[in-house]
Amino acid sequence: MLGKFILWLSTLAFVSYGIACLLSPALPAGYAGLAIGNGDGYAEIGAMYGGLQTGFGIFCALGALRADLYRPALLLLVVVIGSLALGRLYSTLMGVGPVGFYTWGAMAYEFFTAGLALIALRASAPSAGLSSV
Repeated sequence: MLGKFILWLSTLAFVSYGIACLLSPALPAGYAGLAIGNGDGYAEIGAMYGGLQTGFGIFCALGALRADLYRPALLLLVVVIGSLALGRLYSTLMGVGPVGFYTWGAMAYEFFTAGLALIALRASAPSAGLSSV
């Protein structure tokens, strides 16, 4: 139950934010305090914030719908979103100035999501195999 919840929550978050960012790359750039200086920058922000996040969310939906993708989708949340949270925390601590609500909010969401996905992954572990995950 917890696993399906976090997969559907991630689907909603990543697909909706991803589509918004794909349609308007200036949206995430503005939140993060980035300037898009040329067409390459526009394409990069649209691809990473729009395309990648939308695809990630779609995979979360597949994991919620298909038993064979359930554990891989949870593992993906743990590894990718957990790494994102740790990278954001490290960069915040090593950065040159204070960060705002966007960074703290994103980091809280990322740690929350990765943590719940890890709990769900461990709870769904078969008796032999990845039970130590």
